[in-house]
Amino acid sequence: METTPHPFEEISRLTACLAKGDEAAFRHFFGLYGNRLLRYLLVLTRGKEDAAKEAMQLTLVRVARHMRTFDSEDAFWSWLTVLARSAALDEGRKHRRFAGLLQRFFVRVQPESFSHPGNSDDDLVSLLEANLKQLPPDEQQLVERKYFSSQSVSEIAGDLQSTEKAIESRLVRIRRKLKETILRQLNDQSYD
Repeated sequence: METTPHPFEEISRLTACLAKGDEAAFRHFFGLYGNRLLRYLLVLTRGKEDAAKEAMQLTLVRVARHMRTFDSEDAFWSWLTVLARSAALDEGRKHRRFAGLLQRFFVRVQPESFSHPGNSDDDLVSLLEANLKQLPPDEQQLVERKYFSSQSVSEIAGDLQSTEKAIESRLVRIRRKLKETILRQLNDQSYD
């Protein structure tokens, strides 16, 4: 009895189907490479599971957007590691920028420094401070725990009896809301 080979056994067939957006090929790809990529990202992020998972999501988005056909598994894996390393670096930069902004927010600034025109960092800190105070208490607490108390998403989810995915989604919405509000306010100030 002859067995038929899986349609994605050959790397060129798998990557060609991925490039076309085939969902079955993506599921097969994830089954083959998902854990391997996550382990690679855990090494890159020095064991920070949340950072590795965020970088993994970005890597998968990049795979979907930029997939091309590969003839060898070695070349394909090398390409995947480049995407993963780039995603981990981008996520790290984004987190450091946001954490730096939040850290500056909590540094006690003399009130006189807010009155100097043209001091964009101070304007930004002032707007962030005002907008954080406008958040509902549960959102303020979430921001405090994640960015100022440095609790992991899994710790917060456990304490709030929620899922990590739900907490991550809430944090994304809060960051987006703060960003949009602050950008709108900065834009309004530029016309004053």
